[in-house]
Amino acid sequence: MSKIPVAVLAATGAVGQRFVQLLADHPWFEIAAVTGSARTAGERYGDSVRWILTEPMPEAVANLVVQPTEPNLDVPVVFSALPTVEARELEPAFASAGYAVVTNASAYRMTENVPLLIPEINPEHTALIPRQQERCGWPGFIVASPNCSTTSAVLPMHIFDRAFGLRAALITTMQAISGAGYPGVSALDIVDNIVPHIPGEDEKLENEPRKLLGRMSGGELVLAELAISAEATRVPVRDGHLAAVSVRLEEQATPEEAIEALRAWQPPAIAAELPSSPAQTLVYRDEADRPQPRLDRSNGAGLAWTVGNVRRCPVLDLRYMALTHNTLRGAASGAILNAELLVAQGIIPRP
Repeated sequence: MSKIPVAVLAATGAVGQRFVQLLADHPWFEIAAVTGSARTAGERYGDSVRWILTEPMPEAVANLVVQPTEPNLDVPVVFSALPTVEARELEPAFASAGYAVVTNASAYRMTENVPLLIPEINPEHTALIPRQQERCGWPGFIVASPNCSTTSAVLPMHIFDRAFGLRAALITTMQAISGAGYPGVSALDIVDNIVPHIPGEDEKLENEPRKLLGRMSGGELVLAELAISAEATRVPVRDGHLAAVSVRLEEQATPEEAIEALRAWQPPAIAAELPSSPAQTLVYRDEADRPQPRLDRSNGAGLAWTVGNVRRCPVLDLRYMALTHNTLRGAASGAILNAELLVAQGIIPRP
């Protein structure tokens, strides 16, 4: 098919650069516009951005002129890497102007009728879009990706919920410094150290899984009845968020039964239609010391979950470790998968 022209909002930042890099040779999408701050608007993208990725800047995008972040772009789809404050104001402006807004920002993740999507977990939640359009009175829409820390923990929770029922979870994350954006965390704060608090992360971990694991009923989303206690920490790792999770189940299951459920799980059939989907979405490791960020974060080109160390929990029922790449599956790659899902479902029209 002909490619769908798209724009990247806040394309000069760390997540924006990931969008640019990943979309450069995408089979369905083509970058037709990039936006930036008042400081960079009007400049050639290649001159305005300090490129921080190891992959080279795509030449075609380097020659684009950075535009102001205003809803006058000649594209149907925008990928938002906007900071939260700017996203709160600008994303509805784009949706009200008719754009499909695929956002990595946190501003509207928990807003009613805004789908919070992971295609392998809840593709049916896109049914919220018509309600969003009707109630907001706009022709476009917003769909959001979950927080990168939520992403690391949630796929095994989803699998256990469907197999055994899920009642409660305790989550502790060990989050990479890249999750703080560029330039990340001061070396004086993170070297030889663990920071046991990341502002806002505990709340996201406690709320977002309830939406992701919710079920559609009568066109509305019913949040999962799930109690979660979370603690987010920052660790001296470059990339890869590792989550230690304990869960209470409705039906008792042995560790062996839980591992079998993980190994047997298959994503929804529509996920196989998405060009960015990894060949193996969940990799289970039997070794007692896996997953590890440096060894496992790049599985599935950074889009796979690596899970291991499923065992009994003496307080709840089961515990496990899960890892994802925070700037890929947990950020830009995850949002691109969401846009691919919208195309596959016919919500974003093909040219």
